[in-house]
Amino acid sequence: MVKDRLTIAPEVQEALAAGKPVVALESTIVAHGMPFPQNLETAQNLESIIRDGGAIPATIAVMNGQIQVGCDAAMLHRLATEPQVAKVSRRDLPMALASGQLGATTVSGTLIGAELAGIRVFVTGGIGGVHRGVQDSWDVSADLPELARARVAVVCAGAKSILDLPKTLESLETNGVTVVGYQTDFFPAFFVPSSGLPLVHRADDPLTIAQAMEAKWSLGLEGSILVANPVPVEHAADADKVDQATLEALVLAEKQKIQGKDVTPFLLREVAKATGGESLAANRALVANNARLGAAIAVAFAGLFTAR
Repeated sequence: MVKDRLTIAPEVQEALAAGKPVVALESTIVAHGMPFPQNLETAQNLESIIRDGGAIPATIAVMNGQIQVGCDAAMLHRLATEPQVAKVSRRDLPMALASGQLGATTVSGTLIGAELAGIRVFVTGGIGGVHRGVQDSWDVSADLPELARARVAVVCAGAKSILDLPKTLESLETNGVTVVGYQTDFFPAFFVPSSGLPLVHRADDPLTIAQAMEAKWSLGLEGSILVANPVPVEHAADADKVDQATLEALVLAEKQKIQGKDVTPFLLREVAKATGGESLAANRALVANNARLGAAIAVAFAGLFTAR
């Protein structure tokens, strides 16, 4: 039974039962995305931003053989400080649950928890996608097929710039994932506002996105609506510096034989070092920006049903 593997924090459960807005957050950003104490500070800040926006935050993780939906302060601290926290995607969930180990959910793992709990909005930094050199590695993130399954709106700053962005967009299209640029006509490139890749759909307010969510899922269509929200210009990293750092990090990853789920955190760490922390600052700013938008979308979506 699903309920035997799902623990929902009382505050989150009460909000869901009352039809109030709830926003899911991933825990990988806490355990693997940033160093301590920035990771814990970022997690706490995101939850505060969502509360200020009128929604209830629900950080999702794996603990004690359960998918934990909504983490308290002690749980967040464990995720931020304990060594060897497992990185949990769909593939890893069965073993993480069976072993009872502490796990931080990726985008795909968080989407599963959000859908099981009935949460319709999820905020992250950037999604995974098709990796550069995919013709040799066949490295495609599990985030993409999960986005094609889950009826959850995902607010992100595009896909991580270390990826092959044109192929990532093609994969999203093939899988029927609706990609909407928020106040932009171009797909964001994580640390920078634009990849130069044009988008088909644009929305300029949270209500339009909420209405698109309702329209898609009322038809019985599976899959996410991916809300591409650019990093604010004043917090963006230097595009040329990031590109050069990424290329150098890719070469280093190949030399050190970094593979699979270790590739992304390795590349992000190397890019952060090469940019003198500029990319890390951009990362913190963009995910905060996404949290503000995610809360507004969740409020608008909940309002569609309370108004009836």
